[in-house]
Amino acid sequence: MKITLGWLKEHLDTTAGVDEVVARLNRIGLEVEGVEDPAARLVGFRVARVLSAAPHPGADKLQVLSVDAGGGPVQVVCGAPNARAGLIGVFGQAGAVVPSNGMELRVAAIRGVTSNGMMCSSRELELGDDHGGIIELPDDAPVGQAFADYAGASDPVIDISITPNRQDCMGVRGIARDLAAAGLGRLKPLLPRHGADAAYAPLAEALTALADEAAMPPCAIAIRTDDPEGCPAFWGRTIHGVTNGASPAWIQRRLNAVGQRSISALVDITNFVMLDLGRPSHAYDLAQLHGAVNARKALDGEAVIALDGKHYTLSDRMTVIADAHGVHDIAGIKGGEHSGCSDATSDVLLEVAYFTPENIAMTGQALSLTSDARSRFERGVDPAFLDDAITIITALIIAHCGGTASTITRAGAPPLGIKMVAYDPTLCASLGGIDVAEGRQRTILESLGFTIASVRAEEGQSAREAPSRSTLRETASTGSAVPQGERPPGIIWAVTVPSWRRDIDGPADLVEEVTRIIGFDHIVSVPLPRAPGVAKPTATADQMTERKLRRAAAMLGLHEAITWSFIPEKEADSVGGGTWRESSWILANPISEEMKVMRPSLLPGLLSAAARNQARGAPSVRLFEIGRRYLADAERATLALIMAGAKSDRSWAAGKAKAFDAFDAKAAAIALLDAAGAPIDRLMVMGIEDAGGIWHPGQSGTLRLGPKTILAEFGALHPALTRAFDVDGGGVAAQIFLDALPAKRGGGVARDAFSPPPLQSVTRDFAFLVPDTMAAGDLVRVVKGADKAAIVDARLFDRFDGAGVPDGQLSLAVEVTLQPSDKSFTEAEIKAISDKVIAAAAKLGATLRT
Repeated sequence: MKITLGWLKEHLDTTAGVDEVVARLNRIGLEVEGVEDPAARLVGFRVARVLSAAPHPGADKLQVLSVDAGGGPVQVVCGAPNARAGLIGVFGQAGAVVPSNGMELRVAAIRGVTSNGMMCSSRELELGDDHGGIIELPDDAPVGQAFADYAGASDPVIDISITPNRQDCMGVRGIARDLAAAGLGRLKPLLPRHGADAAYAPLAEALTALADEAAMPPCAIAIRTDDPEGCPAFWGRTIHGVTNGASPAWIQRRLNAVGQRSISALVDITNFVMLDLGRPSHAYDLAQLHGAVNARKALDGEAVIALDGKHYTLSDRMTVIADAHGVHDIAGIKGGEHSGCSDATSDVLLEVAYFTPENIAMTGQALSLTSDARSRFERGVDPAFLDDAITIITALIIAHCGGTASTITRAGAPPLGIKMVAYDPTLCASLGGIDVAEGRQRTILESLGFTIASVRAEEGQSAREAPSRSTLRETASTGSAVPQGERPPGIIWAVTVPSWRRDIDGPADLVEEVTRIIGFDHIVSVPLPRAPGVAKPTATADQMTERKLRRAAAMLGLHEAITWSFIPEKEADSVGGGTWRESSWILANPISEEMKVMRPSLLPGLLSAAARNQARGAPSVRLFEIGRRYLADAERATLALIMAGAKSDRSWAAGKAKAFDAFDAKAAAIALLDAAGAPIDRLMVMGIEDAGGIWHPGQSGTLRLGPKTILAEFGALHPALTRAFDVDGGGVAAQIFLDALPAKRGGGVARDAFSPPPLQSVTRDFAFLVPDTMAAGDLVRVVKGADKAAIVDARLFDRFDGAGVPDGQLSLAVEVTLQPSDKSFTEAEIKAISDKVIAAAAKLGATLRT
């Protein structure tokens, strides 16, 4: 639902700006999806006068104009047939962007004549469909003024998302009513009889043109409803002698601003009232109607051509408006093509009806047909607004199109049952969570249209218990009002729900009305009371760590698996090399031979799961499991992961699909250790002394804290192991030993406050010749520790063993990052640090490569 700020202020007496209005709308539950400044689309377009018009020397259909847009004459080439000297129109100067097609205007030569912009049509500025000529403005239009200001197009447009239960806010007035209740202004009376002060100006002026109904002739056509289920009420009247031209400029501006296309005065007026007051209606060309107009059920298979030019086949569950010749209208959703109003229309039948919301929703869904009218009727329009609505629309038509109106024919009756709700104001605090004074609650509800009477609860009931609605109706008229703040015990409020709020059904709905106007942000968060017997949180630190690891593994793209804790002896042999028999548990009476051994490793279960996934066509398998390894001395909490198959899909850019390698397993292990809180900046990468038939020699390693504390193993799985489990394409894996993680103190790891260095860092590269048996991680570690005060990072960035490198040696290049603290390093200081680095590397047998 789109509205403009200026349109809103026609109903709401307020000085609030657009930002304040948007903030208040969001606070009371009317979510604003966006705010648009329409003036931004018309930047560079100004009111201009054509000083002269001469034929183009190179084109018969073009003219060369001299145009004054407030800055002196400029030359413009124009092809509009109505371009002439003295015309005042809209000029788009160079640099402006045409709204209809996004074209940026430039100074350009057209058939050899320079043109400095463009005179614009209505379609080009998206102000209408007219493209037969350029816009013609009145003679008193101010030359040089920005066209957005002249056309009133600088009014901000607010886009509001209306939820299905708020049918009352499907018109500008309903939104204004909510804002007035929220204290943002005063709601103006809609009609003069509703108040002594000035009413809503457009309607007050139009109503003066409407004669007294007693002096009107009878309606010229019979109206009835034969479908009280789908159309309980059908009001209609004829208006003779209308002139259907362009609608008033103020109506066109409002419709255009919210994205509605201006069509003609009759159509625009009905659309305006729909958007303004939430009340759809329809005007028929009386000359196209034959016999009585009737709201009835469609015949099964009956067809109609709607205003959108499409054919719709109807069923006997749908309500239509028809005459003696057939269907004219899909009731409440879309009008018919042949009975719509045109420029030649002189007599109209104005229809204002009430259609059952459920029936409209069913019809719209069955026909896959949406419309502005449907969105309002299926929510439920105000059933008490038929008389006022037909009066208002008639007044606007007569004021702007002329004509003589007939009396109103009323067929059927709208559902006007009075709904009353028993309400105890203390519910606002106990149910809504906000303690609002009773006087304030009364003011809010009454400003939203509710009426309140104080009644005594039925005998034996407390004020918190609801009397029957019949009792409320009987006592509300006789029960005396209780002064605010003095409601005695046993007295409750009998709240009469306004006719436009079909969503209100019980006291909880009234609590919601009060709390949303006060603001849901005032509700204090209160924990629920702990019921007796409900245990307090008991998760241990280890269990919390496992939860973090599950989330971290999922973020890495791994899928959690849960495998059996019992495995066959053969599988235990494959990951234990026979030594497991000394340290694992073998069941004396297993369920089967396949479940005889308590697993010494999680890898057999994951390998079997990977093989099953591949057998079912999975090209890439990424699994992890958190569980227990069962050893002779204890159960060991472990996280294991396996990645097998294709790492990435084949593509034209990447070529053949890539497989996982040991570095993928290493990266995953480090990421998971980081999530578990391990100090990954102090990790050592070392080899595996005994691969045990699990790991591929030379493609595996361990992550340690110190030489003896192994936190994880990673690497490519041994080919014999993957073959034994029928895993295709090899695979990589990692095991993280959770019981080896360092214990956290103080309930967790606190990060240091972010403190960016005040000075720029310095990097230096070193290339060392080292024995080919040396681990690169050892070299990086000693380099980083050469000067702990100045060196903040060191990383390996190159490995070379080609020409120029002696046999048995490698060239390893390390980038060292130096960070000054209080002043920049001098060349001498950098050289001293470099010497320390070279000396530290030399202790490992590395020499600087020259």
